[in-house]
Amino acid sequence: MALRVSGAGWAAAVAAVVGLVLGRVLGWLELAVGGAALAGLVVVALLMTVGRERFAVELDLADRRVRVGERAVGRLAVRNVARRRSLPARIELPVGAGAADLALPSLGPGVEHDDIFAIPTSRRAVVVVGPVRSVRGDPLGLARRRVRWTEPVELYVHPELVSLAGASAGLLRDLEGQSTRDLSDSDLSFHALRDYVAGDDRRYIHWRTTARRGALMVKQFEDTRRTQTALALSTDPRDYADDDEFELAVSTVASLGVQTLREERDLAVLVGAGRLRVETPPLLLDDCAGVQLTIGGTGMSALGRRVARDAPEASVAVLVTGSVPSAGDLRAGARHVPVGTRTVVMRCTAGEEVQVRTQGSLSLATLGTLDDLPRVLRRVVS
Repeated sequence: MALRVSGAGWAAAVAAVVGLVLGRVLGWLELAVGGAALAGLVVVALLMTVGRERFAVELDLADRRVRVGERAVGRLAVRNVARRRSLPARIELPVGAGAADLALPSLGPGVEHDDIFAIPTSRRAVVVVGPVRSVRGDPLGLARRRVRWTEPVELYVHPELVSLAGASAGLLRDLEGQSTRDLSDSDLSFHALRDYVAGDDRRYIHWRTTARRGALMVKQFEDTRRTQTALALSTDPRDYADDDEFELAVSTVASLGVQTLREERDLAVLVGAGRLRVETPPLLLDDCAGVQLTIGGTGMSALGRRVARDAPEASVAVLVTGSVPSAGDLRAGARHVPVGTRTVVMRCTAGEEVQVRTQGSLSLATLGTLDDLPRVLRRVVS
């Protein structure tokens, strides 16, 4: 509960005091009358804020997670729980950076008033709805009293997604069982034989070769690993020509991330200085809804270092940026990705034709629309 006197209210109060004092000192009747009138206005304004409402307020969103462009609807229900009729009031409902003003009529005891409202979802965002406050005050706006009735709730406007079912096979496939170049003495993939060294596990002695050569020989293996996909997104505004390119980049990361989770693969999503939650697709999309460009954010030049530092075991790395970095910048940014990691640099350039250039384990791809993403992946794989 908060009583607030506006600037106009304070000005009226000061003018009233000045008018009364000077009117009395100077004997100027008109000035004293004006001061008295202003004082009366201030007193009436304060009296109009007096009184205690007793409401039960419910703020309900039909769905707290929606896709960009989907209809988001909320319901506000206010019920008078007092034993007497309530006075008319104004309901203030903040929605994101704006606010809606709703007129609440006089309600009898136990009577409920409903309002249905729609929330714009044209852009990806985390929209804070509420808290609901009732406002009482005078028509001139000299003073008002706010009473808070609910806590704020968050509406997640998720980015657009494109289905990648089948398109990512081969790129985001499970690499478990595929060998790396790292040798081990205790894995599942047999690689070669070597001379026995004191301390070696006798279970791995190859007896046939030992008998043939007359010297102990042990099996040597190649390490196997389960795939981890690392997605790294540039959040430096200097990497993007406009906001639409950044939205395309976020949607690309979200689409790849959701498909990876649906295939039950390990995933790391590196954005800014931290990671996004990857326990479930909805949590990942919730975090994607709040991703923003930041001055000094992690740019293309640092994405490879981020993967090397925070996801060194990744077998697949996808670096996503805008159209501004040159081909040389893309290669330089990917240079720090650990050796042996399949790396794809996705350059989001709105309206451009699909392009893919592959050299060794590095692919540079140009993505013009989100619908082109499955085609890009197929070309990368091929």
